Amino acid sequence: MPAWFIITAHVHDLQPFMSRYSPAVAKLTEEMGGKYILRGRGGQVLEGEGPDGAAGIVIEWQDKESALRFWNSPEYAEVKKLREGLADISVTLVEG
Repeated sequence: MPAWFIITAHVHDLQPFMSRYSPAVAKLTEEMGGKYILRGRGGQVLEGEGPDGAAGIVIEWQDKESALRFWNSPEYAEVKKLREGLADISVTLVEG
C-alpha cells in the first residue's frame, strides 16, 4: 500500500536551505525510491495552526516500510543535519 510524507516547512534562511539541504534530500529521496508529488511555496493556513507562507511538500513511497527505511537511514540522518536551524519542519507519514 503506498505511503506519503506530508511535509510543512517554514524556512528561516532560504539560501542555505535551498543550496545545501534541498538538493541533497532530493537526490537521496530519488535514490531510495521516493517520488515528489508536490513542492509548493506560500501556503495559507485555513484551519489549525501553522505558519502562513510555509512550503508544502508531498513525497510518495511504495509503502510505509520504504518511507521508514529512508527516514531512519544513516544517510538521511547526515542530510538532515544540513537543515538544522534553517527551518521549522513538520512531517506526517500516511498510508493510503
